[in-house]
Amino acid sequence: MTATHVDYRLSQLDQLEAESIHIFREVAAEFEKPVLMFSGGKDSIVMMRLAEKAFYPAKIPFPVLQVDTGYDFPEVLSTRDNWVDRLGVRLIVASVEEALAKGIVVDDGKTSRNRHQIGTLLNALEEGGFTAAFGGGRRDEEKARAKERVYSHRDEFGQWDPKNQRPELWSLYNGRLHEGEHMRIFPISNWTELDIWDYIGREGIEIPSIYFSHQRRVFERDGMLLTESEFNPCKDGEVAEERTVRFRTVGDLTLTGCVESEAATVPQIIEEIAVARVTERGATRGDDRFSEAAMEDRKKEGYF
Repeated sequence: MTATHVDYRLSQLDQLEAESIHIFREVAAEFEKPVLMFSGGKDSIVMMRLAEKAFYPAKIPFPVLQVDTGYDFPEVLSTRDNWVDRLGVRLIVASVEEALAKGIVVDDGKTSRNRHQIGTLLNALEEGGFTAAFGGGRRDEEKARAKERVYSHRDEFGQWDPKNQRPELWSLYNGRLHEGEHMRIFPISNWTELDIWDYIGREGIEIPSIYFSHQRRVFERDGMLLTESEFNPCKDGEVAEERTVRFRTVGDLTLTGCVESEAATVPQIIEEIAVARVTERGATRGDDRFSEAAMEDRKKEGYF
């Protein structure tokens, strides 16, 4: 039978992209001072690409903010700088080290640098006067993030109350704020890890090399393979050895584990993830293993 009309149906990726671009434009139009959280990881890089498309040929109309623990992977920081330089966006780095030195956050000797990000981030948002902050959270990552709305309201203390979030019927977003409040925005809420990798492959997006299979000296701790480094020495009974690994997510290298893998290309990674039964955070993020509600507790304090 001869086709009588063009099929205008969008693919799944095109639908997700269109939704995310709409959210970026809506926030830029509605909020006085937005900022994009940019760690240099795969999710924040996809968001940077979406923001680039949303405002092209103009430049991205807001700065990007990284909360630097001081324990970030060098490959991630290098990729972050490449993106910032190429797009000509303004990078703001909120340093946990500086926050500790200034007494903005207090080191009790027990709390991880990753948790110190909370106070460092809240201080950076307050100092910058930012009314909306884009984050790369996805609902498939973790059960606390599954409760998130696209517009996540935060009170004047930067806290999140999952029982006090606004309805988003028909994708209508309520961005009203009182003095001192701000909104966290999650444009890729409806994406999955597999969607992210499909998009990276389709768009030919530059990401840190540690997402691909490589040789690395690692040791096992609490069921995870952690990187041997000056910040993360082996404890008694732990032995570092070289293995073929890759990272599914990146963050504080003292808490972020890798997985043994031979996947050295995007198609191979997609094939690997398609059969995975554990999310990337559940498999490789030590800060999510402290308790059943570890992520939700941090979010209530102001974490993304």
